[in-house]
Amino acid sequence: MKKTLAFASLALLAPLVSADKHSARVPLLPKYQQECSSCHIAHPPQMLSASSWQRLIDNLPRHFGTDASLDPATARDLSAWLGASAGRGRRISDAPPEDRITRSSWFVREHRELGTGIWRHASVRSAGNCDACHGGAARGDFDEDSVRIPK
Repeated sequence: MKKTLAFASLALLAPLVSADKHSARVPLLPKYQQECSSCHIAHPPQMLSASSWQRLIDNLPRHFGTDASLDPATARDLSAWLGASAGRGRRISDAPPEDRITRSSWFVREHRELGTGIWRHASVRSAGNCDACHGGAARGDFDEDSVRIPK
């Protein structure tokens, strides 16, 4: 009976396992999804450490050149959720410059073979436009097998 329950539990968790095998997908908090995806994809919280997320939340009035201020209750809720869901371990331990996901060592390493010209492509525009190549980015799916690089 215990073995059956253990396998059933694993089966329920299977859809949450990230395709990149580095971390488990965390279902996005609806409030986070709503607030952040109004300008860009709501990045999976595992892409940054808790301290990076906290700095981003603390600096929302100056969020990469945009005022992304939130009411205090929403900021507090998002901060708590991001802190609890943040990435951990060696892959995330070093804060990227300016806490930019696209400047993290793991992001640079994963995209090194692309060259800088891809970021200037009309349909890509920047390293932060994940949807341009990763069709499942909004769902947290960055599986390399489904990447489509624009020509």
